[in-house]
Amino acid sequence: MTAPTVDVHAHVLLPQVEALLVDQPGYALSKELDARRNGPAALAVSGPMVRDRLPRLTEVTERLAAMDAQGVDVQLVSPSPSHYHYWTDAPTAEKVYRLANEATAAHCAQAPDRLRGLGLVPLHHPEQTVAALDHALEQGLAGVEISSHAPGRELSDPAYNSLWTRAEETGAVIFLHPFGCTLDERLDQWYLSNTVGQPTENAVALSHLIFSGVLDRHPGLKIIAAHGGGYLPTHIGRSDHAWHARTDASADCAHLPSSYLRRLYFDSLVHDPQVLRELVRAAGADRVLLGSDFPFDMGAADPVAALRSAELDEADLDAIRGRNAAALLNISPA
Repeated sequence: MTAPTVDVHAHVLLPQVEALLVDQPGYALSKELDARRNGPAALAVSGPMVRDRLPRLTEVTERLAAMDAQGVDVQLVSPSPSHYHYWTDAPTAEKVYRLANEATAAHCAQAPDRLRGLGLVPLHHPEQTVAALDHALEQGLAGVEISSHAPGRELSDPAYNSLWTRAEETGAVIFLHPFGCTLDERLDQWYLSNTVGQPTENAVALSHLIFSGVLDRHPGLKIIAAHGGGYLPTHIGRSDHAWHARTDASADCAHLPSSYLRRLYFDSLVHDPQVLRELVRAAGADRVLLGSDFPFDMGAADPVAALRSAELDEADLDAIRGRNAAALLNISPA
């Protein structure tokens, strides 16, 4: 019996969520902000790219055919981060998470042996996050996807304590996937909004969880960081130095920052075999999971080949290819 090949970073597009919001004034403002952050050249490329991939983002038969071509047995499917909509009022936010959770569950239910799903929680309304997580789990989803922050709130905010408590109690998976970057127009050329912005947001969000003591208070959290955790795992030495050198850096964090990498999970999507090897060294092979960002252009078209390019030993390769995710998601061996 061998572990299936499991891709934990794959997305679904939910047109019904956009249809729910398109006539609201805040929707146009959110699109304007996204346009400013990315710049016109990026939008000119991204539009056709998404349209070309729309069948794989919405149709299960197309998704399964692509998975077969990649040699992927199971995907953990999360809504496109464009569906976060952390600008909505409370009643609309509830409608969004309910619709997203139910639509994602329905998508995955068409191939339940091959697709597991994640829902959404409205980080901009912390009082709704526990109900949203419970709703996702009631749909049969494995957990929820969140961004790196909400307007005016970092993940270290005490308002999220009840979310972390509930996620720990239920064993729900939390997939940390940024959308947008607070560096805004500084990154509006050459797709820096993604190539620099996403790793930056990952590093900032994880640092908030580590330095604030969230991971001390909730050691059982199952958090998967997209994009290999961004810059943090390969530059964790600077965090360790600050923890030793400065009382303000160590005030709320009980242990050396690098030690918390072994309490988190990271996908393998780092686009560089050397970086992947360093991620494995820093976090441990048992904490790295195969990820592709399916089916977007910034993903890995052949995630298994990308994993093999790191030339890890067979035991580590097998763990990352699927054994770790199968244990995390309770997927039976093939």
